[in-house]
Amino acid sequence: MGFLRRDEDNQIEQAGPGEFAPDAAPSSGEYQAGSLAGIPSSGRERIERMKREVGRGFFTSDLSVNEFLLVKQAGFEPLGLVLGSSIYHIGFQQAMWNQSQELGVLTQAMYHARELAMTRMEEEADQLGADGIVGVRLEIGRYDWGADLAEFIAVGTAVRHRGGELHRAPNGRPFASDLSGQDFATLLRAGYRPVGMVMGNCVYHVGRQGMLASLKQLGRNVEMPNYTQALYEARELAMERMQTEADGLESAGIVGARIVERSHGWGSHVIEFFAIGTAVVVTAESHEIEKPAMVLPLTG
Repeated sequence: MGFLRRDEDNQIEQAGPGEFAPDAAPSSGEYQAGSLAGIPSSGRERIERMKREVGRGFFTSDLSVNEFLLVKQAGFEPLGLVLGSSIYHIGFQQAMWNQSQELGVLTQAMYHARELAMTRMEEEADQLGADGIVGVRLEIGRYDWGADLAEFIAVGTAVRHRGGELHRAPNGRPFASDLSGQDFATLLRAGYRPVGMVMGNCVYHVGRQGMLASLKQLGRNVEMPNYTQALYEARELAMERMQTEADGLESAGIVGARIVERSHGWGSHVIEFFAIGTAVVVTAESHEIEKPAMVLPLTG
């Protein structure tokens, strides 16, 4: 199974078997400054209302009280709650029962659906004149009216620097970060700033072991090399793709990286490994790390 991708001259070419091309998504998934494509009329009305509210100093946020105060202390003003959504039909791909392999059709579907949701969230933030989005959450919901359907939701709080300093990503998109408000403020004080959420995924079929091999291992303490190698490779693919996205943002590294494993109802031998984190760049030559302080809660 191959994918379409763009080469250095922006020409479409065919990717080989086992390769993954996250930029193969249709133009509807590409960020366009000022675009409202994919956002319904009710969403556009909400954005226009938020613009007027921002003008009079009113905002909506899912930040906690502590996060809100620390984000303001760091020099940023919350503008409003922004979101993106995509309900996606996830296709089917067959795999041999005893063969461990990536299911490229499912990998691409899961990546593209998340990218659509995140792009629409960023375009909403762009409409508000935001520098970026903090506290981003990526969620997947399933509904009874479609076994093969899943809703991908991206939501966070759009923020803008109070002093007018531009903090967007190098590609001009509002930055997105899944760091908490506390971590965001700490990162800025230490001489770094986020430039974007980066992700990589891999949907992998873990081949079943034959009966003869299972009988040989019966009652023994022994490693299961076929399972070990399959899960190892799937995680490596997801992490490598996340790191490739960070390189594309010219970042210094990734903080808060984690790998989430879910089957999404495909069965016990099909698993998605989803790697996600926040890419950061250096803003100051000297980094002042605050000394830890002891805090004693007064609650019981």
